[in-house]
Order: sequence, then structure tokens, then C-alpha cells
Amino acid sequence: MADVKEPLDHRVILGLVAMALAVLVIANDFTALSVALPAIESEFGADVTTVQWVINGYALVFGVLIVTGGRLADMFGRRKIFFIGAAIFSIFSLLGGLAPNTWILLFSRGAMGVGGALMWPAILGMTYALLPKSRAGLAGGLILGVAGLGNAAGPLLGGTLTDALSWRWIFFLNLPIAAFAVYVTLKVVAKDTPAASNQRIDYAGVTALSVGLFALLLALDEGATRGWLDPLIVGLFIVSVVALFAFGLIERRAGADALIPADILTNRAFVAACLTTLLMSATFFAALLYLPQFMTKQLSYSAVGSGAGLLPMMGTFAVVSFIAGPLYERLGAKIVVSAGTAFLAAGMYLLSRIDSGSGYSDMILGMVVLGVGVGLFYSSITTAAVTALGEARASLAGGLVYMCQIAGGSIGLGLNTAIAITAPSLVNGIGRAFLVDAILAVCGLLVAIFFVGGRIGGMPERVKAGAPG
Repeated sequence: MADVKEPLDHRVILGLVAMALAVLVIANDFTALSVALPAIESEFGADVTTVQWVINGYALVFGVLIVTGGRLADMFGRRKIFFIGAAIFSIFSLLGGLAPNTWILLFSRGAMGVGGALMWPAILGMTYALLPKSRAGLAGGLILGVAGLGNAAGPLLGGTLTDALSWRWIFFLNLPIAAFAVYVTLKVVAKDTPAASNQRIDYAGVTALSVGLFALLLALDEGATRGWLDPLIVGLFIVSVVALFAFGLIERRAGADALIPADILTNRAFVAACLTTLLMSATFFAALLYLPQFMTKQLSYSAVGSGAGLLPMMGTFAVVSFIAGPLYERLGAKIVVSAGTAFLAAGMYLLSRIDSGSGYSDMILGMVVLGVGVGLFYSSITTAAVTALGEARASLAGGLVYMCQIAGGSIGLGLNTAIAITAPSLVNGIGRAFLVDAILAVCGLLVAIFFVGGRIGGMPERVKAGAPG
């Protein structure tokens, strides 16, 4: 691989700033409202099981529609789809901030998920298109680094705005940031001419996949609470299986117009990247849920305190994500992705050793090691997946990888909750669950070593040359 990298001119840098701001808004919205839920409950007189859908509804709609968003961006132009998504996101951020009751707030959050699902894969595609092929590793590092900053800052920012002004300002803050990102994108990002513009929207495929994923993610989300044999949960799993089976049949007949073209599913490097993401996301999402649970219920931390308690992990994640880009360019996908999975496995093992006598200081090393793993892994696996398919399908690739991240997180949370609630105590259950997560991470490490990123010691020649997969 050549040591000399193409320089970035000021227009590219401005475009990357716009993409980073758009990612910051989307990522921040996943976590900022988590500490505002008690205030929302109090204002509307709602219960926690209803208000939690302020978080769950946004994530669920986002995860279900992101593949569709990626395909639309590749078909009709990433810049156009980004503008549409940003408009939807901004309009419903305003409506959410002005919501007079819980149901309008929940509707607004779901609609914001639609906007985010259109924006995210378009941002990924535009970021990879902005950069020279020799600097592709920077794209994943930038996007995931900023996402890490947004996730980490979300609880602190949300808590500050809620205490100083109102939870509604979490929504209002989205508007000027999104407007600036759109303005800069309009000025510096060239209008793209998609290679798939002559293809038709696969409406049947979109419907079947959306129904199947929605039913699956909802079942995984509610199963641990209601019980896995609850008639509603069983029914959702049946709907999911039928819809996803129908999706497979529809895609076989759709040919070139398929939502997920057949050649993507036969691309071994891309499928390996998705499988690894599925396994590792089960680990990371479990830490995001159960570390604050431990801090709140065992160490008696406040909501804002438990959010701040995650900073060793989330801050490390953000910093390492920015470092991961240059490492990817120098060392290649296999080494960086494999190192990330190894750190994830080690971090979860260290955290699995916490017990009823553990204090916050006993968790710091495990969180830092986990943060290093997350930072190395997510930015690099995204770049490995995108480059495996080529630039023309960058947005679809990003959407599919993120779908695997959401699905893996939902599966992981369901598995961890099932383990935790059957243990003698919460602390004991968290330790057992984290040990299982470490084993899943080792499985992900094996997949990465054998299948992700070609030869050890560098990227495959076709990726160096920028050729499609």
C-alpha cells in the first residue's frame, strides 16, 4: 500500500464537517433522551412502560428502515435522500419539542426514525464518495468517531438541558445543527448521479422486510418482559418468519430491482462483515444497558451519574474511532477488525468479574478495554463492508451493516436479560451474562480472522485499487 496519501482540499474538509454534524444529531438522539424520561413521565402523567418508547420507537423504526434508506440513496442519489431525510427529521423534531401529549411525542419520535434511516446510509455513502479511495479508512473512523461522541455526550447534554431548560430543548437543538449540515452539504457536496437510477423501487420487498424486521425486533425487545411464550411474542415471531421467508421469495423474482441484490448475499467478505457485526453488537449493546443498571441499583448512582459513568468506555470509543482510520489504511481490515474483536472479548471478560463488592474503580479497566475494542471494530468493519461491495453500493452496504448492528443488539439484550432475570441476584446475573457475551465476542474474533478483509497484513488488492466487490 502506498505511503503517500492524497491531500484533502478545503471543500472536502467542509463536506466532512457537514457529514459529522449530521451524524452527531442522529447519534445524540439515541441517548440524550434516556435521562429525560422521568421528566417526560412527570409532565404527561405517563408510566415508564409507555415513555420508554420515546427511545425504543426511534431505534426500532430506524433499524427497520435503514436498509431501505440505503437502497434508495444508491438508486436516487445520496444527496437528495439526505435532504429528504433531514427535512423529515427536523420537522418532527420540532413537533416532538412542541408535543402536547405522550402520543404525539411518540409519533414524532417514530417519524424521526424514518428521517434518520434515510440520512444515515446517505451520509455514509457521501462520506466515502468525498474521500479519495486511498483515504477510505478515514470515512469509517470519522463517522463512527463522531457517533461515539454523540452517544457519549447524549446523556450529559440531555441531563443539562432537562435540568436547566426543559427536555423539549433536546428536540429543538436538532434544528440549527441539521440546518447547518444541510446548508454546507448543498454548497460543497456535488450532486451524485447514481448508477442504479434506472431501477424500480422494490415495494413488495420493502414491505416484507419491514414487516419481518419490525416483528422480530419488537418480539426481542418485549420478550424478556412479557415472557418468550407469551401469545403476543410467539405471534410476532411467527409473523417475522413468514414475512422474512416471503421477502426471500420476492427477492429471487425481483432480479436487478431487488432491495438486496443477489450478488450481495454471495459476497463472502461482505457477509462475514455482517455476521461479525451481529455477534459483536450483542456484546456492546449489553454493556450499554447493564453497566448503568449496575451503577444505578448497586452503586446508587443517579441517572446522570450513571450516564457519566460510561465515559471511560464511550470516550475511549470515540477517540479510538478517529485513530482507527489511519490504522486501517496502514494495516488493513483483517488486523484492525480482529484486534477490535479481541479487545471487545477481553473487555467483556474483565467486566464479567464484577460482584456485589465491586466499586466503580473496579469497572474502569474493563470499560476502557471495551471502548478500545468498539472504536477499532465498528469504524473498520463498516469500511471493510463498504469496500467489499464497491462505491456504487456504499449506502446499501452501510444500511445492511447497521441493520445487523441493531438486530445483534436486540438479540444480545434479549439473551442478557434472560440470563440476568434467572440469576440469584442482579449482580450475579450481569456477571454471567457478560461472560456469555465474551464467548460470543470470541466467536466474532474467529469469523474476523478467517473471513474478514482478505489476507493478514493488508487489504485485498481489489480494495486497494478501489474495484467493486
